Amino acid sequence: MTAREVMEVSPIVPVIALERVEDALPLAEALLEGGIAVMEITLRTDAGLPSIEAIAGAMPQMHVGAGTVVNAEGFQKAVDYGSQFVFTPGISEALMQRSRDLDIALIPGVGTASEVMLAQNNGFTHCKLFPATVAGGVDALKAFGGPFSQMRFCPTGGVKLSNLNDFLGLENVLCVGGSWIVPGQVIREQRFEEITRLCREALDSIV
Repeated sequence: MTAREVMEVSPIVPVIALERVEDALPLAEALLEGGIAVMEITLRTDAGLPSIEAIAGAMPQMHVGAGTVVNAEGFQKAVDYGSQFVFTPGISEALMQRSRDLDIALIPGVGTASEVMLAQNNGFTHCKLFPATVAGGVDALKAFGGPFSQMRFCPTGGVKLSNLNDFLGLENVLCVGGSWIVPGQVIREQRFEEITRLCREALDSIV
């Protein structure tokens, strides 16, 4: 998958921190039932990599990738476990090079004009604005639209139901990343029907 293809699967990319591998497949099924066929599983927990592996092996209809990848070693591990793409909170030469070496889509995190320039000058035209609301949110993305007219973004961090359309209404935003549709407590309690409901509520709210 290309970075653009990843960002066009769904207008909402769930950002997920799983504590138990056994929750991975039921969660993926709940997301699909709710109309979302992409998952960013963060590597913040020990369950992250094996959860990616479980979904990649059992559910080809789900596009699964890794998030919170911070170095080339983590990038390699994510791909070894089946990640189809990688989101990172920041940008570095090592991460961009590993993406090229493995031919795996990287959506690097950027928060400043200098970081957007670094991405663009290395051929990366699809980035994650992170942390979105702290890094200027809608106003920053509007400002980036002038000098970086070819760049497309997935704002993540502080995105929720109440500001979803503010971001998705921008020409340079293809999707948003968020955790509000995959609350940790709901996953821990295995109330996966609630995840499906939250997905449908969010998708139905997009104007």
